[in-house]
Amino acid sequence: MKATGIVRRIDDLGRVVIPKEIRRTLKIREGMPMEIFTDVSGEVILKKYSPVGEMSQLAQSYAEALVNLTGLGAAICDTEQVIAVAGPVKKELLHKPVSPQMDELVQGRRSFVTNGESTVLAAQGYTAAALAVFPVVSTGDPMGAVMLIKGEKSPPKVGSEAMESVKAAAMFLSRQLES
Repeated sequence: MKATGIVRRIDDLGRVVIPKEIRRTLKIREGMPMEIFTDVSGEVILKKYSPVGEMSQLAQSYAEALVNLTGLGAAICDTEQVIAVAGPVKKELLHKPVSPQMDELVQGRRSFVTNGESTVLAAQGYTAAALAVFPVVSTGDPMGAVMLIKGEKSPPKVGSEAMESVKAAAMFLSRQLES
């Protein structure tokens, strides 16, 4: 754990303000859910909560099903990192932070399908390119995305059946988060 030298007092409602510099550095946004942990030495630890990350086994199974349906690599991310990878995609993509392009799509709740020329980088520091991206949205909040990843032998465009499959996956995960 890293000390910041910042001290904050608890107000009369039991609240503590996380300094703006720390929120900006850790990409903590207003309304973002936080998980609270305590340990035996009296430390209180805040961690960004990822409902999609809690469903990582289900996400992994769905990514594998997408590979079987489409023949393309598949990945699922939450708002921070890639949480599931399947198919001819390198496993190094798993747990990589999402790229700024992907973050923009997720936060904007926008989908993307390649026109045969453009792609979206899936993760920072990794060359995996997404051919199709559909956001996972629960109760109006962006939670992540489902994407088809370009492989060495992938066609330049995504077929309509593959596109509908990845769209259905995003809708399914969105419904799972709402229930």
